[in-house]
Amino acid sequence: MHPADLVIIVLYLLAMPVIGLLLRGKQRTGADYFVGGRNLPWWAVCLSVVATETSTLTVISTPGLVWGTGFTYLQLALGYIIGRILVSLILLPRYFKGNLVTAYAFLGERFGNAAQGVASLAFVVTRLLAEGVRLFAGAIPIQAILASYGIHTAYWHIVLGLTVLTVIYTYVGGVRSVVWVDVVQLALYLGGALVAVGVLASRLPGNWLSIAAAGNRLQFFDFTSNPLFSQYAFVTAIVGGAVFAMASHGTDQLIVQRLLATRSLRDGQKALIGSGIIVFIQFGLFLLVGAGLWVLYRGATPASLGLTNTDGFFSKFIVEDLPVGVAGLLIAGILASTMGALASALNALSTSTVSDLYLRFRKQPLPDDSALRHGRVWTLVWAAVFVVFGSMFSSTKGPVIELGLGITGYTYGALLGSFALGLLVKRASQADAVVAFLVTVAAMAVIVSLKFSVSGKSVGLAFPWYTLTGMIITLIVGGLLSLRHRAPVLAETVG
Repeated sequence: MHPADLVIIVLYLLAMPVIGLLLRGKQRTGADYFVGGRNLPWWAVCLSVVATETSTLTVISTPGLVWGTGFTYLQLALGYIIGRILVSLILLPRYFKGNLVTAYAFLGERFGNAAQGVASLAFVVTRLLAEGVRLFAGAIPIQAILASYGIHTAYWHIVLGLTVLTVIYTYVGGVRSVVWVDVVQLALYLGGALVAVGVLASRLPGNWLSIAAAGNRLQFFDFTSNPLFSQYAFVTAIVGGAVFAMASHGTDQLIVQRLLATRSLRDGQKALIGSGIIVFIQFGLFLLVGAGLWVLYRGATPASLGLTNTDGFFSKFIVEDLPVGVAGLLIAGILASTMGALASALNALSTSTVSDLYLRFRKQPLPDDSALRHGRVWTLVWAAVFVVFGSMFSSTKGPVIELGLGITGYTYGALLGSFALGLLVKRASQADAVVAFLVTVAAMAVIVSLKFSVSGKSVGLAFPWYTLTGMIITLIVGGLLSLRHRAPVLAETVG
């Protein structure tokens, strides 16, 4: 890699914290820090949602999916749009009506403190694991760059550096800084991807799309795979993707926090549905990059090019083939997606820790300045924890994007099921909800680990079904337990 690219990357790393500090606005209260004073424009929140859920998993890993499944990953994106529409109609109105700060406050009002606390703890654990994968993915291209200069470093060194830079503006500016930096970062990495497509096209024969199609790399719909075991079978992707999106965008504080920072329910709905459309286009763009890489490398296996898995194809192209300056911009864009996702996770975790755990069991409200101070302290705490979790996944062999999505399978179903239980089963009490939640998490740990022999191969249940399966278990267990009560149960709040 040319030294000019390295200069661009370093300048970017230094510029993002500065931009976050300049755009932080006035931070006087916990509400300013956690939900931006509920005064952020919907279009900025929409772009921030896309940037938050994208991360390096999308930028690095999605192009490599073309090697195995073509464009069938786009089916999931269709399901995601359906799920977001349902969230905007069912859950968002309840969040805005209650003037809530976190998604789990709804469970606190419906069931009580214990249900809210359990859901928040599940979010914390899930987010730590999922963001740990994202941080590791962000370290992949950086390690490749350093190796090209003869510098060999451990992943945890890179993770530490990214975390320190990110926490600077997250600590000071809260969600407002996170959202506005996300907007800048989204423009950067999507612009980099468009440039990569242009460079790829110039390196490929004029009929490269026909070559990719002949190699079955442009297949969109999959009606033939077993829907139970293939995550990209049509029914699995549409139904499973929709339910997954309902959990990820309706019950995960990482996304809900941004939606609650908009000025009105209508703005929140526009931000949420709009983000689904942009994500679909974005997935298509990165898969197009993957198709071009497949033609460029003539369908070579990762091992034949000295790579561990298909995640390495795009990193290899960036480091070795992009023109001077362009490679630096694209690497900066990849770092942007990593830092944006990390910043979002840090702010969401500090918000949930203070609002769902500390305040609920403290039994009395915090003064505004104290809430702000607690939020910042927990931002630092979670940043330190992320450095550890981000270093745990360096030995993974499969595509990291599938690993990241699979992690959420343990808790997303229980979270979405708890919300559904509160909305649909009026007799359900806090004890019913908590027991159902814990039973579901335990059951999913077993289900996720199950392997079946299909055509001589050992396979597990496709990850898009994890959330739906967990939700059904929660509703069944909670519904059966609720039969003990003769009348609807009021929230069991404390204090």
